Amino acid sequence: MESKSVWKHNWRPQVGWGVPIAWLTLCVVWSSTWLVIKIGLRDLPPISYAGIRFLIAIVVLLAVSAARVRLLPQRGSDYGVLAFTGVLMFAVNYGLLFWGELHVSSGLAAVLQATIPMFGMLFAHLMLPDEPLRLHKLIGALLALGGVAMICERLLGFHGFVAFWGGLGIVFGAAGAAFSNVLLKARAIQLAPAMIAAWQMIFGAAPLLLTGFLVEGNPARFHWSALSIFCLFYLAVIGSALTFLLLYWLLPRMTVARLQAISLITPPGAVALGWAIGGETFSLWSLLGACLVLAGVWMIFRKGGEPEPVIQEG
Repeated sequence: MESKSVWKHNWRPQVGWGVPIAWLTLCVVWSSTWLVIKIGLRDLPPISYAGIRFLIAIVVLLAVSAARVRLLPQRGSDYGVLAFTGVLMFAVNYGLLFWGELHVSSGLAAVLQATIPMFGMLFAHLMLPDEPLRLHKLIGALLALGGVAMICERLLGFHGFVAFWGGLGIVFGAAGAAFSNVLLKARAIQLAPAMIAAWQMIFGAAPLLLTGFLVEGNPARFHWSALSIFCLFYLAVIGSALTFLLLYWLLPRMTVARLQAISLITPPGAVALGWAIGGETFSLWSLLGACLVLAGVWMIFRKGGEPEPVIQEG
């Protein structure tokens, strides 16, 4: 998570080739989505790009879920929760993420988005009685915050205010995604996880598409190159629908610790792909800040107080 919450259950891991293949697929795909977003932004405006991505993903999720799981929430109040969390998760978070990647490298965007568990820990302390703030989590949050400050300071010094606000916007979106995750857990909606994601996308994609049309113009007039179309469908089908289905398939088959590891592998993978394929460069100061962020996230995840695992996607 590009970011979703995975909730704790007492499931036993199972052995089989399908499990490591699915896990590796999630690591590779979620590491790649950040660079794919960056490449697509060469031709497509950010808000519409994000909105159309989720519109396609909604169609795919509904197609694979129809006749297999219940499509509608049980309670009317669930729609309000799904609408609010959907706007935070997909409209605010991804709208700011796509806009921020206009001015920030794909690798640093992945690192900044990795602050989701830091904010989630703080919100969980306030909203979930059984998840109090613990010392190792607090130290991890301070480390991650220090890393974010180092990265944003470097963006301000070398790329100006636009890049600084782009990085800050990504962090603000991560905070919104974290609040969405915690609120969704607190309400415990009785609906298949894939359909929770689909409904959130529906409510989140609507303001993205409307805002994009008003601000960026008619999508029919965009520069629809073959590469931009590939990026759009890769993010929608592979980076959204497929990864959600794989993630929820893995939930009863893997330990929490191994699922958590995806959140620590994705940012370095995004940085490596951005450098190797995207031609992105990173200052030593920014890389040091990224290491602090990941060290802080690791401390939040590590055992000692039943951490709330967070899986992130781009």
